[in-house]
Amino acid sequence: METLHMSKDSVQPDAQEKQEYEQYVKSVTPTHNLWAQMGKAFLTGGIICCIGQGILNYTGNVLGMDPQTSGSWCSLILVFVSVVLTALHIYPKIAKWGGAGALVPITGFANSVTAPAVEYRKEGQVFGIGCKIFTIAGPVILYGIFSSWVLGLFLWVLQMFGISAG
Repeated sequence: METLHMSKDSVQPDAQEKQEYEQYVKSVTPTHNLWAQMGKAFLTGGIICCIGQGILNYTGNVLGMDPQTSGSWCSLILVFVSVVLTALHIYPKIAKWGGAGALVPITGFANSVTAPAVEYRKEGQVFGIGCKIFTIAGPVILYGIFSSWVLGLFLWVLQMFGISAG
């Protein structure tokens, strides 16, 4: 019976192979300029906020709505525009360019709900849209509700002991 003996050198890559691999990884890894990314995010988020402020000003000053109703209409319009832009495959391009500036505002949340619905619509209403619509936004909703419940419970306990949280 013949046994196979492997030397330590045959298992471990040599220094030249490691260096070649590191160079390969470096060549295929995308590089990002942090300052440019932050500038793009700031610009994108700023534009979205300016649009929102424009809606608030128009609904409040021109249409004469009270601040609460004006804010509701602003949110509704921003979400609607985000959904339409996502369905037309425009918002993902904005988000790719603007990063967090496009993903953090309410428009980004609308995009995260709409994108899976658009992607899986060909699989049908139930197994496509119904099952996949909250794949991205679901954890945000779940942990948002859970954390608000925990903080509400904490506030209630503080109030039971007569401690004011405000």
